[in-house]
Amino acid sequence: MSEDHFEDEQEGGSGPRHPMAARFRGYLPVVVDVETGGFNSATDALLEIAATTIGMDEDGFLFPEHTQFFRIEPFEGANIEQAALDFTGIKLDHPLRMAVTEEHALNEIFRGLRKSLKANSCKRAILVGHNSSFDLGFLNAAVARTGIKRNPFHPFSSFDTATLAGLAYGQTVLAKACQAAGIEFDGKEAHSARYDTEKTAELFCGIVNRWKEMGGWMDFDD
Repeated sequence: MSEDHFEDEQEGGSGPRHPMAARFRGYLPVVVDVETGGFNSATDALLEIAATTIGMDEDGFLFPEHTQFFRIEPFEGANIEQAALDFTGIKLDHPLRMAVTEEHALNEIFRGLRKSLKANSCKRAILVGHNSSFDLGFLNAAVARTGIKRNPFHPFSSFDTATLAGLAYGQTVLAKACQAAGIEFDGKEAHSARYDTEKTAELFCGIVNRWKEMGGWMDFDD
């Protein structure tokens, strides 16, 4: 299915559009980060997920708005590589981990996103991620496993901050891109879905706002 065909099918009703909808053609950017048990979204466990909605102020500048974060119980039969746990520092047997099912986490995140979509007059969310195809792949795999029918995210399009940061700052690693952008980054906190999502959100907003300040985006009222 082409992107144009998909968007035609998703078009909502008419009415006044929020400036956010005008900025991204009816799509609401939502930053997502996942921590996993490996690299294969079909077989490896989803262990953490966080999603940060993006807001827009009255001057048309973006800012990170609200973050939802969940630790996830591995689905039945999921593969978990020890190397992945060593990398992320996730301890599956920690008594305070308080993990929930994939279905619970996704339903809670999607419920919040639908409210944000309505508030911003947007018809669909679009995933923003650092190496976004990885996060989108795991999100889509979890949606398929749980049988959730109302997924607010575009199924194949995304904004990749690794690419955007490479353009804006000549850096593609999240920590180095944040440093180049003047964003504080604590390496000890990295590889937590919540922390990485919030830093990616700051990076995305910074790049989009810098483009606007440089005159690369003209408001519809200009």
